[in-house]
Amino acid sequence: MVTLLHLDSSLNPAGSTSRAVTAAFRKAWQEENPEGTVVYRDLAAEPVPHLDGLAVSAAYADPSTHTPEQAAAFAERLKLVEELEGADAVLIGAPMYNFSIPSTLKAWLDQVIVVGRTAGPESPLKGLPVTVVASRGGSYAPGAPRAGMEFATNYLEGVLTEMFGAEVDFIVPELTLAASVPAMAGLIPLAEASYAQALADAESKGKSLKTPAASAA
Repeated sequence: MVTLLHLDSSLNPAGSTSRAVTAAFRKAWQEENPEGTVVYRDLAAEPVPHLDGLAVSAAYADPSTHTPEQAAAFAERLKLVEELEGADAVLIGAPMYNFSIPSTLKAWLDQVIVVGRTAGPESPLKGLPVTVVASRGGSYAPGAPRAGMEFATNYLEGVLTEMFGAEVDFIVPELTLAASVPAMAGLIPLAEASYAQALADAESKGKSLKTPAASAA
């Protein structure tokens, strides 16, 4: 049985482009994997704790030496780590906020990156397929005026490949603010086309995703 770990981080429970596209991907994946399991986390509705000194120190200490405070902090971290380790594929909704990713998603990454366990040259997550829906209000494509301010996909590709050795694939719906920002009204057709393409990509990628577990079956 295969498992998909699905994370959303948009602050908008309704009307979110990233949530709509991850939902399309998940639906397609479930249709192809009717016996599969989805583990879902809404990082906006239920944020994970930011990494602190207790959780860091506990990760590198013998559990028998943990203080009660270390034990509590590490228990929360371990739960997130084990969810990631148990996944055959990961789906992440990552809207761009202020040129980067939501702080809730960064907090999750900080919790699950444990050098010597999940991260590093011998990471057991090497080859893990990770699909990221990186929605953004404007355009940051090569050649766009703000292309140099794109710190969302660049960061996620770097951290996921460097720390985990994951195989990262992006779906990028752009210009999501076109319908609500008067100055962007002329870009509405492009925004609609980008959204339609993102939904189509999500459906096709969800159906065609080959997980390590499925490939070995």
